[in-house]
Amino acid sequence: MIPARYSASRFPGKLMQNLAGKSVILRTYEATVATKLFSEVYVVTDSDIIYDEIVNNGGKAIMSLKEHESGSDRIAEAVANIDCDIVVNVQGDEPFTEGESLAKVLNVFRNDEKKEIDLASLMVEIKDWDEINNPNSVKVIVDQENFALYFSRSPIPYPRDKEVNARYFKHKGIYAFRKEALLEFTVLPMKFLEASEKIECIRYLEYGKRIKMVETEIEGVEIDTPEDLEKAKLLWK
Repeated sequence: MIPARYSASRFPGKLMQNLAGKSVILRTYEATVATKLFSEVYVVTDSDIIYDEIVNNGGKAIMSLKEHESGSDRIAEAVANIDCDIVVNVQGDEPFTEGESLAKVLNVFRNDEKKEIDLASLMVEIKDWDEINNPNSVKVIVDQENFALYFSRSPIPYPRDKEVNARYFKHKGIYAFRKEALLEFTVLPMKFLEASEKIECIRYLEYGKRIKMVETEIEGVEIDTPEDLEKAKLLWK
């Protein structure tokens, strides 16, 4: 499932911007389908423009029936009556989505025989201090088994002692959910940590859900700003 809003506070209409002859959202949809990892791939949107863009180019899209505060809410509505076990959320602004990283996320559930893991997601190590300090870059810290402890827009851990050589990880906006965990999310009230950081996966942690993080070395480009789009165009070449 690829949740897609037309409006965006930092870069309105970003999903319909041109990336090497096609829109960003169409590039993301085609890249996700090309992984051949999923039984079905849908764009889930509240925008007629985005819906028409996908359907008119031979893709599958679902129009949201309600207004939603988060991508998880939007996806939950779409899958409520679909028979499935695992639902994967690929962000609409990730045109460089690739199969290697997604396969790692799906393998988390294949190896979870006791069904103790509610979500799985990706993280990539970052070393540039501008990015570590950038609030648009969501960071994650994990325990010894790579379960998420916390997500933040601030640098975590705080580098009070730089000789420790702490590693910093950026959270890539791809999630895989057990369907029941996703549906439960929609009825759990938002708490102050999620409201403060504006990071929806914090809600899962606040209610005791387990999020297994998987490290990947493939970063790609998330298109949050016009500058990101220019980077994406260069990378596409």
